[in-house]
Amino acid sequence: MVIFIQIIIWVLFIISLVAGGAYIFIGDVKKTNKIVLIAFTAFILFVVALTSTVSIGQVEAGERGVVLKWGAVTGETKGEGIYFVTPFAQRVHTMSVQTEAYEAAASAASKDLQDVQTVVTLNFSLDPGRVNETYQELRDDYVVRIIKPGVQEAVKAVTAKYDAEQLIAERPAVKEAIQTVLTTRLGQHGMIIDTVNITDFQFSSSFTASIEAKVVADQRAKEAENKLKQIEVEARQAKQYAEGQAKALIEQAEGDKQAAITRAQGEAKAILEVATAQAEANNMLNVTITDILNEYNLVNNLSPGINTIILPSGSEFILGPEVLSDHTP
Repeated sequence: MVIFIQIIIWVLFIISLVAGGAYIFIGDVKKTNKIVLIAFTAFILFVVALTSTVSIGQVEAGERGVVLKWGAVTGETKGEGIYFVTPFAQRVHTMSVQTEAYEAAASAASKDLQDVQTVVTLNFSLDPGRVNETYQELRDDYVVRIIKPGVQEAVKAVTAKYDAEQLIAERPAVKEAIQTVLTTRLGQHGMIIDTVNITDFQFSSSFTASIEAKVVADQRAKEAENKLKQIEVEARQAKQYAEGQAKALIEQAEGDKQAAITRAQGEAKAILEVATAQAEANNMLNVTITDILNEYNLVNNLSPGINTIILPSGSEFILGPEVLSDHTP
């Protein structure tokens, strides 16, 4: 837009020159007066064109314009779009406020004195509200004068606080520490830190070999530990199985024992009942036999002259005198 306006002004200036020249040769006015008039008109148009060139400008998107007056920073900042300044006395210097990436390699020593090569990528931008300050202090050399040494210093300071192994294992913490240092340092000069990324860590060949050996040893130790855990699990399972089997055998033995006791008690009770019944039978038989023997002995011991008469059971018989008299001795 600004260029278009300036082009129009310069075109008008050229047209005026052409028209003035034609007027000199064609018009009726005296030649001297014509030349003076055309020269004055051309001068005015030239001044207007030149003034527009130096007083009108445009700040592109993602930029801010630092207004300078006779080379000094005024403190005024132009935003995006067309601007107007006092011609010749003021001018505008544009500075980008977009996010920029800066990558740097830094060498440092870890806490355990291992050499570390680090590659850091820094995303930063200029604070739009402080571009005047940044320009006044650093001009456009802020990357070389502030960011580059700041990254080196931050990496060295943070790396020295960690052992080499910690730099690998605690990489997020290392990144945060570096970002904190850079945020403080660069923020003093009107720069904003968006992110810091550690894109590479490299160590000496001897340390790398020792790390690889340690990793292998750790893997083997882990495998042995897992094998031991497996053996312990299998042993525990075998123990549980044996305990279960033993418990089952004990329960079975207890059951057999109780069954044997119950069976023995039943058999003893049966034997006792049989013996009791036999004893009772013997007692009854004894009584019966005793009565018979007594009768037998009584009969056997009677005198020879006594006759024995056997009567049916339940019969009543009374001996008459005739019987008794016949057998009287």
